[in-house]
Amino acid sequence: MPYRITPEDRIHVAEFRARPFGRHSPDLQRILNAMRGGPLAGKYVLVCTRPFREWKLARHPGRPGAPIEIVDGHVYGSREEAEWAVFRLRWKDLTGEDLN
Repeated sequence: MPYRITPEDRIHVAEFRARPFGRHSPDLQRILNAMRGGPLAGKYVLVCTRPFREWKLARHPGRPGAPIEIVDGHVYGSREEAEWAVFRLRWKDLTGEDLN
C-alpha cells in the first residue's frame, strides 16, 4: 500500500525547504516518494526554459508525445525556488493543506 502523507509529516517540511536536493531523512524521502508516485496526468512538473536561470511551472499531460502544459504566471529564477513551489503544490494536492 502506498504511503499517505499525514498531518504529523508536516514537521519534515522545513527539512525540504532547507535542503531540497541531496540526501534526505527517511521520513522526508517517504513523503517525496508519495509526491512523486501515482499517475502522471496533471502532475505539477518544472520546465527549464533558460538553462540555470529560469524554470516554469507546468502540468504533465500523462501520455507520451502530448505537450506539457505551461502554467501561466509561474516563473522562477532559481531551481530551489521552483522545487519549493512544486513541493507546496503537490502537498496541497495530496493533503488539502496550504504550506506558506
